Amino acid sequence: MALFGALFLALLAGAHAEFPGCKIRVTSKALELVKQEGLRFLEQELETITIPDLRGKEGHFYYNISEVKVTELQLTSSELDFQPQQELMLQITNASLGLRFRRQLLYWFFYDGGYINASAEGVSIRTGLELSRDPAGRMKVSNVSCQASVSRMHAAFGGTFKKVYDFLSTFITSGMRFLLNQQICPVLYHAGTVLLNSLLDTVPVRSSVDELVGIDYSLMKDPVASTSNLDMDFRGAFFPLTERNWSLPNRAVEPQLQEEERMVYVAFSEFFFDSAMESYFRAGALQLLLVGDKVPHDLDMLLRATYFGSIVLLSPAVIDSPLKLELRVLAPPRCTIKPSGTTISVTASVTIALVPPDQPEVQLSSMTMDARLSAKMALRGKALRTQLDLRRFRIYSNHSALESLAAPLKTMLQIGVMPMLNERTWRGVQIPLPEGINFVHEVVTNHAGFLTIGADLHFAKGLREVIEKNRPADVRASTAPTPSTAAV
Repeated sequence: MALFGALFLALLAGAHAEFPGCKIRVTSKALELVKQEGLRFLEQELETITIPDLRGKEGHFYYNISEVKVTELQLTSSELDFQPQQELMLQITNASLGLRFRRQLLYWFFYDGGYINASAEGVSIRTGLELSRDPAGRMKVSNVSCQASVSRMHAAFGGTFKKVYDFLSTFITSGMRFLLNQQICPVLYHAGTVLLNSLLDTVPVRSSVDELVGIDYSLMKDPVASTSNLDMDFRGAFFPLTERNWSLPNRAVEPQLQEEERMVYVAFSEFFFDSAMESYFRAGALQLLLVGDKVPHDLDMLLRATYFGSIVLLSPAVIDSPLKLELRVLAPPRCTIKPSGTTISVTASVTIALVPPDQPEVQLSSMTMDARLSAKMALRGKALRTQLDLRRFRIYSNHSALESLAAPLKTMLQIGVMPMLNERTWRGVQIPLPEGINFVHEVVTNHAGFLTIGADLHFAKGLREVIEKNRPADVRASTAPTPSTAAV
C-alpha cells in the first residue's frame, strides 16, 4: 500500500512538473575555443600573483628577495573537459612561469643588489568549476577546486657575489617555490567565484524585451554535465510588464536536444512563442488603428477603389472623408511547430470606415479574419529573429460580398500590416548568453512541437574585456580559502 501511495505521489508530481520553454546544450566541440580564450584570461590572472618578500640569513650573509612578479606563462599541455560531478575541469601540466624579482645581499659591510629573471618549471594546475543555480535562477560558479604544484625553480644569479648566490640559491629558490605554490590557488579561486561570476551576471534572467513585454530566462534546475556536453533548462516565458506575476501555463511538449555535432544547440518549444504572443495580446499591442494620413497612400487608394460602389452612394460631404482602418486580434495567437514548418494562427476583426469631421463615422465593412502565417526563425549574434509571411486566410462578413474582398484584403495585409509586424519581430529577442559571445553559422531544424538551432560560438569580445567592464569593486580574494590543496 505504501508503495502504491509513493507511486501515486510521483505520478502526481510529474503531472504538475513544468517543462522548460528553452534549453541550451554546450557540447565538447566548443571546449577548444573556450579553452583558448580561458587560458588567455588565466595567464593574465596569474600575472597578478603577489608573492611576499623572502628574507633570510645564512651565516654572515643576509638576503632579501622582493618585488617578485610573474612575467609570462608558457603552456605545453592543457585539457578542458566536462565532468559529471564537477561540470568543467581544466588541467595544465608541465607549464612554466617566467618571473622577475629584486635581489639584495649584505655580507659584513659589502652590499649587492639588482634585478634578476627566474623561471618556475614543471607547473601543474588542476582546477574544477562547479556550476549551480542561485535563488534568483541565475547560473553561478558555486565552488572552485584547485591543486597546484611547482616542481622546480631556476634563477641565474650574477654580479659580484655570484658564487655566494650559487651557494644560497637552494635556500632562495626552495623558498620562492613554496610561496608560489601558496599563491596559485587563491588567484584561481578569485577568478572563478568573483570574476567569472561577474561574466555570468551579464546573462539576462528576468529582463525587459521592450516597453510592453519582458522575458524570464531563469534556470529551472542546476546545469547538468555529462562527459560530452553541458545542458541547461531555462523557463523561457514572456510576461506583460504590467502583470509581472502573470504566467501562462506550459502545456507544450518538452524540447529535446540529441545532437552533438555543433558547438551549441538551443531548443524552443511552442510554449516559448505562445507566451510571447499572449503577453503582447494582454499588453494591448495586437491591434492596429490607422486614420487619415496614417493610412499609407497606396492602401488608401486600394480601399477607396474596393468600396467605390458604397462610397459613391454617400452624400458629397462624406465621400472625401479620411479613411479609418482598424485591425484587432480577438484572441491570443497560437504557434504550431511541425517538421514541415512553423505556423501562427490568428483570428482578428477588420473594420473599414470613413471618418467625416465632426460627424459619426460611416462604416464601410466589418469582418472577421482567420489568418495563418508562416514563421521562419533565425539566430543572429545572440538575438532570435522571426520573419513572418501571410500564407492563407478566411474572412466572414454579413455586410459584404466575400469574393470581392479577398484579393484587396490580402493586398492590404501584405502592404499595410505585414511590414509593421516584421519590423518588430526581426528586432528579435536576446537568448541567455553572456556578453561578448555570439552565435555564428546557425542551422534551424523543426521537430514536432519544438525547434532546435545548432550553431558555433564566436567571441566578439575577449573575456578580459567583458570582465573588466563588469568587474565588481572588491578587494582581491580577501575571502579566498587557505590553499590547503596546493601541493607543496
